[in-house]
Amino acid sequence: MKFHTLVLSAAVALVLGGCSTLVPKNTAVAPGIPAQWPAEATEGEVADAAAVGWRDFFTDARLQEVIDQALANNRDLRVAVLNVEKARGQYRVQRADRVPALTAQGQMQRSGGDVPVSEQFSANLGVAEFELDLFGRVRNLSEAALQQYFAVAANRRNAQLSLVAETATAWLTYGADQQQLKIAEATLKTYEDSLRLAEARHERGGSSGLELSQTRTLVETARTDAARLRGQLAQDRNALALLAGGQVDPALLPDSIAPQVLALAPPPAGLPSDVLLQRPDIMAAEHQLLAANANIGAARAAFFPSIKLTGSAGSSSGELSGLFDSGTRVWSFLPTITLPIFQGGKLRANLAVANAERDIALAEYEKSIQTGFRETADALALNVSLDEQVASQQRLVEAAELANRLSQARYDAGLDSFVTLLDARRTAYSAQQTQLQAQLAQQANRITLYKVLGGGWRERS
Repeated sequence: MKFHTLVLSAAVALVLGGCSTLVPKNTAVAPGIPAQWPAEATEGEVADAAAVGWRDFFTDARLQEVIDQALANNRDLRVAVLNVEKARGQYRVQRADRVPALTAQGQMQRSGGDVPVSEQFSANLGVAEFELDLFGRVRNLSEAALQQYFAVAANRRNAQLSLVAETATAWLTYGADQQQLKIAEATLKTYEDSLRLAEARHERGGSSGLELSQTRTLVETARTDAARLRGQLAQDRNALALLAGGQVDPALLPDSIAPQVLALAPPPAGLPSDVLLQRPDIMAAEHQLLAANANIGAARAAFFPSIKLTGSAGSSSGELSGLFDSGTRVWSFLPTITLPIFQGGKLRANLAVANAERDIALAEYEKSIQTGFRETADALALNVSLDEQVASQQRLVEAAELANRLSQARYDAGLDSFVTLLDARRTAYSAQQTQLQAQLAQQANRITLYKVLGGGWRERS
């Protein structure tokens, strides 16, 4: 009956342990952001990006394979995954304190001296220093560890989101630089042909030395650009290899930048700004705040008495063969109550630290929401601007190429000077390069918009 009483006491302790908590009831969050996006940003494309899988957003099969390689091999993401495993283990360790730890112990004691040698054998099953969680201290520590685990898991999703976005941007940057190299090499070939003609004309006295020198400046400018872009492409490959965790198959690398690489759904009407709460980094900050709240409850509970139970039941005998015979049963029950009276200010200091950490977590949570709102509003506003820039730049390229052809015809007919033709060539070449830069900026900003809205950590929609 005594052993059954011990077991019943432990069961009652488990029930009582979940009846009280000293965690603050609520924490007011005031991030100070509008309920809707700025008016200048609503013309852009907004969607519930968190629900759009990256395979549905990045439609190019080669890019999908590169992203898949990065997700499998990137070392930073691997560390983030291992941190989740570590946090899960830490939570399970803390959670184990909420239930009694049963231990089995066998012991043999042999003693002697001036008295005859004696032996004593015992076997016990018991509970050692199980705390009755009357004020929720143990439960709050377990809750804090759980929220820390959730925060680390959200940070892993954020790391994956960033990796997907960075890999796609690096892949597009390689394509843009490859296309720029093609333009530079094609322009160089054209200029070299012009240089040979200019040299022949100069030898016959049909052109001046100034015209020949100006043609050479065009050739060397294009040659310099081609050399610079070859070096840039090597750097782009290295950056992509680092993100992908290894060398990328050349067959998966783009040779140009195409608008059809990305897809983003049109915005639903009146999309609220609280869609940002789906972002993994904001979710991580929220879990950090909840963990800090739970730590306050644990710090408050430390001011109250703590009760720990130690008990065991088993058998003891002077002979091993008779250890479990009748009449050898023994039990012990040792409750301990600890009442803090004087701690030198330690408990109040711990509570002050917990409150300060909660206030820090609250400020960081609000800041993460503000940062997310600004990033999204910026990307939306820039999205509209870049669309206009790309359209305008396309018209500029068409006009510059037409002006170049007309200037060449007029120069061949002797109606325009070489200076005019030189200026038309430079303008056309510069317009093509600028057009590629605008297209890359447009695509990169669309990827940024997808990322800041919380998209990129799901594979499928």
